[in-house]
Amino acid sequence: MQLRLISWFFITLNFMEYIGSHHASRVRRQGRMHPNVSQGCQGGCATCSDYNGCLSCKPRLFFVLERIGMKQIGVCLSSCPSGYYGTRYPDINKCAKCKADCDTCFTRNFCTKCKSGFYLYSGKCLEKCPDGLEANNHTMECTSIGKKNREEKRKKSNKDESKETRQESKGRAARRQNREQRENNNKTQPKKRKAPNKEENLAPVDTAH
Repeated sequence: MQLRLISWFFITLNFMEYIGSHHASRVRRQGRMHPNVSQGCQGGCATCSDYNGCLSCKPRLFFVLERIGMKQIGVCLSSCPSGYYGTRYPDINKCAKCKADCDTCFTRNFCTKCKSGFYLYSGKCLEKCPDGLEANNHTMECTSIGKKNREEKRKKSNKDESKETRQESKGRAARRQNREQRENNNKTQPKKRKAPNKEENLAPVDTAH
């Protein structure tokens, strides 16, 4: 009888320890998530919290952290903002920052537009162009020597052609206006009557007696 009671005691004790450990593990799993996590979020969020904003995004949207003062809020966007590039993973799509000297980029190591004071060359932002290239302050790129002059000459040529075209158009318009004015003057001016011919008005002289 005592052995049976001791057996029941150990069985009950083991069962209580199992329940306690299962509850503790569930609490630890929940502790990794914010206590205010919600499934009914707005703005493209799949899950969110009142304090951290979006925690995960709906399919095809990019997750990015926006800093508001000392606080960072998660948001979900259809495309990454300027200064970020998108990376897609099986579980989440994220926006990662470009390099500090890069304004827009395709990947972290391939820039498409540099910040002020840097020139773009082969996907990189340089303070000084390599030998054999010159800095184009209009496009902020490193271009081959002479290309800039050719571009300026082409622009000047196009400008001169446009100026000549405008002058020719003005000349044609002025000539057309003068022609129309002459035609209007001819229409309004009265026609001069033709003077009678004196020879036709003289009566024939009879010379017969």
